Amino acid sequence: MRTRPRGDAGQAFPIYVVMVAGLLFLALAFFAVGKASALRNGSQGAADAAALAAAQQARADFGTGFYASLPGNMLDAFLVAPFAAPCYAAERLADANDADKKLCYPTPGYLRDRITVEVKGREPVDSPVLPGSRNKKAKAKATALIEFRCPNPKAVDFNSDGVQDLFIFTCRNGKILEIAPGSPPPWESVSRTLFDVRLVDQ
Repeated sequence: MRTRPRGDAGQAFPIYVVMVAGLLFLALAFFAVGKASALRNGSQGAADAAALAAAQQARADFGTGFYASLPGNMLDAFLVAPFAAPCYAAERLADANDADKKLCYPTPGYLRDRITVEVKGREPVDSPVLPGSRNKKAKAKATALIEFRCPNPKAVDFNSDGVQDLFIFTCRNGKILEIAPGSPPPWESVSRTLFDVRLVDQ
């Protein structure tokens, strides 16, 4: 019966060590990639929430200017006017999602305003197998649209004095609103019908 030389086991041991080390490296690499992906998704969620919060707050802030524009039939001028992005709302939501707001700016447009927010996560990837990852943090950007969905309202001047007494809004969602500038309803009761807020692609 043939026997295997004892030296074979000694020669195979370094190969096993290299294979185990390689498997450990691959496991660490997969873990690092998974962590980086999770951090990226978390930052994107923070950016989405921050952009939506800023857009919703902007919609809430539109009420005073919107109602002030109605008596003189200046709604179109109001809809194209620049507006300030309430970035404090974006910062609050980014902070709640473990991220920091880096950029926040509005892009006015007729009937379709936008607010873009960029955030940076607070937790680094910090993987020993990814060079430079100790301070590498995930960034993400999101844009929310504020769309006026009740264009071309019918204005009624009962007294023919140049002051509009009633506006009838026929909206794309099928709703019809009648707003008397002299006694407008609470803004929060009509703002979500007049303005839609949603995330859009960059």
